[in-house]
Parts: sequence; C-alpha cells; structure tokens
Amino acid sequence: MGEEDYYLELCERPVHFEKANPVNCVFFDEANKQVFAVRSGGATGVVVKGPDDRNPISFRMEDKGEVKCIKFSLENKILAVQRTSKTVDFSNFTPDSPQLEYTQECKTKNANILGFCWTSSTEIVFITDQGIEFYQVLPEKRNLKLLKSQNINVNWYMYCPESAVILLSTTVLGNVLQPFYFRAGTMSKLPKFEIELPAAPKSTKLSLSERDIAMATIYGQLYVLFLRHHSRTSNSTGAEVVLYHLPREGACKKMHILKLNRTGKFALNVVDNLVVVHHQDTETSVIFDIRLRGEFDGTVTLHHPVLPARSIQPYQIPVAGPAPVTSQSPIPCKLYSSSWIVFQPDIIISASQGYLWNLQVKLQPIVNLLPDKGRLMDFLLQRRECKTVVLSVCSQMLTESDRAALPVIATVFDKLNQEYKKYLDAEQSYTLALEAGQSRSGPFLRRPARTQAVVDQSDMYTHVLSAFAEKEMPQKFVIAVLMEYIRSLNQFQITVQHYLHELVIKTLVQHNLFYMLHQFLQYHVLSDSKPLACLLLSLESFYPPAHQLSLDMLKRLSTANDEIVEVLLSKHQVLAALRFIRGIGGQDNISARKFLDAAKQTEDHMLFYTIFRFFEQRNQRLRGNPSFTPGEHCEEHVAFFKQVFGDQALMRPTTF
Repeated sequence: MGEEDYYLELCERPVHFEKANPVNCVFFDEANKQVFAVRSGGATGVVVKGPDDRNPISFRMEDKGEVKCIKFSLENKILAVQRTSKTVDFSNFTPDSPQLEYTQECKTKNANILGFCWTSSTEIVFITDQGIEFYQVLPEKRNLKLLKSQNINVNWYMYCPESAVILLSTTVLGNVLQPFYFRAGTMSKLPKFEIELPAAPKSTKLSLSERDIAMATIYGQLYVLFLRHHSRTSNSTGAEVVLYHLPREGACKKMHILKLNRTGKFALNVVDNLVVVHHQDTETSVIFDIRLRGEFDGTVTLHHPVLPARSIQPYQIPVAGPAPVTSQSPIPCKLYSSSWIVFQPDIIISASQGYLWNLQVKLQPIVNLLPDKGRLMDFLLQRRECKTVVLSVCSQMLTESDRAALPVIATVFDKLNQEYKKYLDAEQSYTLALEAGQSRSGPFLRRPARTQAVVDQSDMYTHVLSAFAEKEMPQKFVIAVLMEYIRSLNQFQITVQHYLHELVIKTLVQHNLFYMLHQFLQYHVLSDSKPLACLLLSLESFYPPAHQLSLDMLKRLSTANDEIVEVLLSKHQVLAALRFIRGIGGQDNISARKFLDAAKQTEDHMLFYTIFRFFEQRNQRLRGNPSFTPGEHCEEHVAFFKQVFGDQALMRPTTF
C-alpha cells in the first residue's frame, strides 16, 4: 500500500519517556497531557513530559509507598500524589518555597478514593466510591478547604478536561451516568441519564465498563460515546458506537449511532471532529463524521464509515544513542499493539515502548478515496487544515484527465461559496455591532474567525481559475466554468470582484468570442465596474464596439471623467484615454503634459509622436500656433521630441 493510501498517521515528534518496568511506573494526566515516569516510588526520580514541553520537569520525592495516581495542577504549580485509598498528598512547586508536603483525607467515612482531577490551578475534585468532594487548595496555608460534596455510590469515573465535566458510573449495573460540571469555584450537577445496554442483563453485577465509554468534544458539543458490542436490534450484526449529546442545560439525548459492521476489540479517538474507531483484530481504523448526512430514523441518525478501513500509516521508531550508533535503520513500530492505551481526544500511548503520540488525519489521500465530489467537499470543509487540499480538488476537477461534469463543478462552487457567504455575513454583523457600540455593553462581541474553509475569490482566482483559463481546453468549457463560478457568487449575493470579470473578458477576446462578450455586457451578466470599463476601452483596437460599450458602462456608473482618464493613463492606455476625452468633447481642456508624460513612460516612440502631434494640432486650432506655451511646462517633451525625431519634424505654424 503506497503512502497515498493511509489517511491516519502518528505524529512525527512523539513524547519519549522511560518505558514501564517493575522499577518504573508510568502515569498519564489527561488534563495537562503529561506523562509521569516514577522510579522507585519517586525516590530515584520522577520525570514529567508533555507534548509542548521543551524541557521535562525532573524531581525526587520521598518513597512513602506505592504511587496510585500523580498529577500537577494546571500551570504545574502544585503536585498531588495519591498513595493510599484515604488520602492525597500535596506539595507546592513554586520557586523559593520549601517542598513540604501537606495531606488531605477524604471527608466521607469508610470511603475509598478512586482518583482525583484538577479543575483549575487551585481546585481539585476527589472521587470516592461513595461520592464526590470538591476542594480549594490554599498553597500558602498548605491546606485545603471543602467547597462542596455530594454523596452517591460510584463504580468508576471519567473526566473530560476540555469541558470540565466529570462523569460518574452509578447503580448496580453501572449504566446510570451522573455528570458534574465545574467552573470557577462552583460545582453543578447535570441531569443523570441511562445508557441502554445491549440486552437486559441476567445478573445484577456491573455491566457497563469504563473501557466502553469515552467523552469528547465534537464540533463544539460534548458527547458521551458508548461502544456497544452487540446491537439492540437482533437483525443487525456487529458493534456500534452510540453518541449521547450532553448539553450544559437540559437532558442528555441519544443522537447518533456509528455502525462498525464488525465485532472484536475496539478503541476510540477523536481527531479534528472525526470519530476514529480502531479495530485490533484487523489492525485497521475507520473514521466517522457526524456532520455528513446519515440515515435519520426519526430519533437518531445512523452513520457508516466515511472511507474504507485502513491501517494507520506504518511508523518507524528512530534509534536513540550516540551518532555512530544511530546510523542503524529505524525499527518498525508495532501498530495496534495490545499494550497501546488510547486517551481522548487524540492520544495513543505505548507504555511498553515508552512513546506518546498524537493521532493525525491526512487529507490528501482522502481525495482519491471519496469519488463523490459533493460529499468530499462537505467532508473537507469541516477540517482544520483544509484550504490547500480544497484548492487542489478544484484544480484537479478542471484538468483534461479528471474533468468533472458541469453540474458537479457547480455543486462544488456552491458549497465553497456557502461557507464564504457565512463568513462575510458574520464579518458584517460584527462590523455593524462594533459601529453600534455594543463592544462597551457586552464582552461577547468577538471577531468571527476566518477558518481555512473560507475560500474567497482571490484564492480561487490565484490558485485555480487564472491557471485554468490559460490551459489548452475547449473554449466553451473554460467560459462555462468561469461563468458558473460567477453564477454561484451571484446566487449567494456575493459582490463579484472585477478581476474575475476581467478574466472572462480576456478569455473571450483570446478566443475571438466577441458576440458572446457583447451579449454578456448587454444583458448585464458581467457587472458594471470602473476597471471593467477601462479594460473595454483598451480592447477597441480588437473590437471597435467595445469603445461605446465602455462609455455606456461608465455613464451607468456616473463616474467622474477625470477619474476614468487617470485610471486609463495609469494602465498606459494613452490612446484609449485620448479617445475617451474626445468622445465626451473634453479634448480642449486637458493637460498636454500629463498625456505626454504617460506616453513617454510607455517607451513607445511612435505613440509619443502621435500624442505630441495631436497636441500640436490642438495648439494650432486654438491659438493659431502649434508651439506649447511656457505655462504648459512641456519643454522637456519638446526637447525629447527633437532628440528622437529632429527639429524638422516639429509642426510649422500655418499662415492664412
């Protein structure tokens, strides 16, 4: 399988830590995404590494027994270590403060601590088998203050640091889940909900394992993912992932079912808002996108994998050691190993090999695996780093070999412009709100983020359409594609930029399709604009009616004539500017110097001669003498004319 077939990969720079062994215990903290390697209970050293840490944290601590759990508070200010089922030990990690430990015992009698979670730099939650205890840590006083507690029988717990929600498994079967939400010193109890088990269990023992539950934020919403190994309906085989939406307010609701169509051992990750399901038996993974259209059965939406199952791209472990040794070839990494542990959202840890990877999605290979261009665009536009791939798809569908049908091209353009319009509307609302002075009354005014899904006209022009228009393609197809893009922009009420109209006109002129150009202008298919009018003026020598079409357009725009002349001169269209002035009868009042300057800049001597002769004739007509007056400041141009054409070329005064 070539590299272009794998759409999942492990990150290039993993976190490398000392592998787990009888002396070295490895712990992972989901909130800070840190790996702790604790040697001999900390006596011979603790090394803490995270994905963004350039410098690992190393320290020693007294061996006071086996470490059950170890985590830093957010910002790494306070270290918490659990060694017994009743207490958690703390030590401050601020500079110049003595490393004195202080201890907190859980409040509930006869309760055992299952674990703890930091919810901020000074707030911590103990989860016991009999409830939940929320504390504020006071590092200066070296003690803790209980903020709130709740008694409830707990089988196991799960924490989602991104949304600060802890999920407790309660009841005998374990399938009633109780969420709590933490924010700035407050603990809120959210409505509890029940996970539907595959079939009514015969026994009364714990039936829902934490192995089959994950919590993750997908498209900004928190979901609880339940891996159901057997479908509730007898006619369908294979496991499925059920997504329960957990809102801040209101009840939790079953929303999506991801059909896996296979059985065995699975693991879940969430990458770039995609649910990735790894299957150990076949050593492959599939991805699901809940934003893509699925089958709605009235209550939930059923989804199938977006793409065929593929393995994660093979990964080579670099050989560490002195330079001569590292010339050895890297060792292939055993993918889908039974020693792999996955954490949300996108982390895979191999404790036996000593690596932590982030899982990543590769978009380019997906282009060839999803033949339906409309669905492909729906998929790509939801991805974080999509712009280059989206533009490459647009270019690819306009090539001779992979040419798409016009309705498909239209669909793709509409999907792009829908996103573009959404962004323009949000930007406009933001500007209006800013002008109305809402920023003072509320802090909620945020400039809309320009995501990579916003592909604007300049992107399309620069990367796709300008190159496409120059290719050897059937001219009708080229024009049809350009007009289709303009049609799509108009449909979404997006003002078409003049350079797109210019591209259409240049393409029509190139292929001598003047009748089509005339029709497009007559029926206002191409919107009026000053740059377009100037372009038409410059086309007069190829197509004489262009002059009148241009003047009509400028009249409709009620543009100041001086401005039009300035624009034409800046584009070195000196003759067009002169014709325009004569067309509106203003040739007697224009500055000779301005036109002679522009003509000289073109370095076209014959053009300079023509313009110079025109003004000599004007002088003769108005003053009876072809010479320029000192007030016109044309001395340098007269000298230049003599230098190039000689004195004898100057016009002599005609006498009657």
